[in-house]
Amino acid sequence: MANEQKQTKENAVKKPKDKQVHSDLDAAWKVDFDDETMAQLYDESFQNITEGQVVKGRVLQINENEVLIDVGYKSEGVIPVEEFRNMIEGGNLKVGETIDVYFEKTEDTDGLVVLSKEKADKIKIWDEISEKFENKEVIEGRVIERIKGGLTVDIGVRAFLPGSQIDIRPVRDPERLIGQTLRMRVIKLNKRRGNIVLSRRIILEDERRNMKEKTLHALEEGAIVIGQVKNITEYGAFIDLGGIDGLLHITDMSWGRVNHPSEVLNIGDKIKVKVLKFDADSERVSLGLKQISEDPWLSVNDKYRIGTRVEGKVISLTDYGAFIELQEGVEGLVHVSEMSWTRRVRHPSKIVSIGDTVEAVVLDLDQENKRISLGMKQCETNPWDVVKEKYPIGNRVVGHVRNLTNFGAFVELEEGIDGLIHISDMSWTRRINHPSELLKKGDEVDTVVLDIDVENERLSLGLKQLSENPWRDAENRFFIGNNVKGKVVRITDFGAFVELEGGGIEGLVHISELSKDRVDSAEACCKVGDELIMKVIKVDVEERRIGLSVRAYEEEVERLEADDGIINQDLKIGRSTMADVINQEALLRNIGFDTKAEEPAAETPAETD
Repeated sequence: MANEQKQTKENAVKKPKDKQVHSDLDAAWKVDFDDETMAQLYDESFQNITEGQVVKGRVLQINENEVLIDVGYKSEGVIPVEEFRNMIEGGNLKVGETIDVYFEKTEDTDGLVVLSKEKADKIKIWDEISEKFENKEVIEGRVIERIKGGLTVDIGVRAFLPGSQIDIRPVRDPERLIGQTLRMRVIKLNKRRGNIVLSRRIILEDERRNMKEKTLHALEEGAIVIGQVKNITEYGAFIDLGGIDGLLHITDMSWGRVNHPSEVLNIGDKIKVKVLKFDADSERVSLGLKQISEDPWLSVNDKYRIGTRVEGKVISLTDYGAFIELQEGVEGLVHVSEMSWTRRVRHPSKIVSIGDTVEAVVLDLDQENKRISLGMKQCETNPWDVVKEKYPIGNRVVGHVRNLTNFGAFVELEEGIDGLIHISDMSWTRRINHPSELLKKGDEVDTVVLDIDVENERLSLGLKQLSENPWRDAENRFFIGNNVKGKVVRITDFGAFVELEGGGIEGLVHISELSKDRVDSAEACCKVGDELIMKVIKVDVEERRIGLSVRAYEEEVERLEADDGIINQDLKIGRSTMADVINQEALLRNIGFDTKAEEPAAETPAETD
């Protein structure tokens, strides 16, 4: 029996084809053993090993492609060197070292035992995972990739981490965890199917629960604590104080202006905050960041006195002005009216932009309501201070029509200096209903300076003052009863306006004075451009009004013709000739001459010629 066992052992050793292996084994068997040792070795070589077990093996040889392992069986086993790659690179695999291997088959085609290092490792890992699952212990794993519904994690074998178990709160970007090593617990295990489900959330909740108890005992109003920014919203940021979240409202982040919390904080930032309010029952905590430093408005009276020249940065624009940051937490408003002496500022963006550094003067300060009024134009000379020297009253000046209104025209003499031509100062003679009858926007006009009000920044101009006032001697040129000629310039519902010869003065022929016959419409009697002969029936120099009458003239002509018996035989005699006769008659009567007493004898037609 012993001989058979020895022969079997020798045959098993001779199986490897590698010459070096044979020589090593031969040398190993030439070692002298006593009978007791030999018997023990034989007994060990036939230990009870069955397929599917993890057994101990001793490394006999390491070559380029294989590792020879002795597991105490009739023959050795060969494992591909790739299964030991990590151990070889780490320098942990040496000849003579004992390792765990998986016993797959008792013999292959070459008569060697079929072993596997990888399968032994996996079985060992599964045993460790099962033990930790039973004991609810923490296990570490590295995130490999993102898959549908969660992440794949390497814990020695591939395991699944559902998205709902990654964190306490939903994770928007789970891919950022790829490559990270996480602490988790196994919550489901199916060794037969090879399924493992992990949870990181359970670990975090346990840790948070423990931290929360400690934090609640330590929190009190007024305390300064350190927390980490956990989430940012439009109205503030949630700060993790250690198991419990506190709200840092946007209004408590800075003494200055904050448009969005992200301007001040980033997720993950560690900050020092002050506990403003704490309700232990509801576990609500209100935090403040700006309260750690002193309110800058407490010292503004000393730093920003009225009249002080300051410098600041434009941080906000509105329709009515620009807000200037003088220091963190202290802002002042420059109203649009205080931006320029000369420019008409419709919107502050025409003068400044956000981020600009500007100079200004403090105009007013209200510490209680935290308001500072600033002026930018006060840093420059006011052009209205020298306007009287530049534009003396009575001087003739040139400007451009900037705007027209119902009551007059604004004329720009220089940038920021406008004068008003009132509608009443546009013409001595014409009755102007709207400035557009004489001027249009952009026109260059000559005017006369009439008045200057520096305090209210007003300058009055006149257009008609460029010429003599024709009404000055109107009473001497146009007296009641005088017959005059004129051209129709405007027709209205109530009559016709006529420009009189030799004076540029207009008079009104009322509709009732256009004809001795009944008139329903002025247009039925005359049209613009017609020349008329009329009698002056009213003169009001103060009101600049002259009343005229065609009817009175016609009636006088008829009366004179009837009284004098004048028969107009020559149809070629025009109305203008008759008007001269009538004017002469009227003049003689005005000077007291009795035309009837001096009336010559009637001439015959032949004598008239």
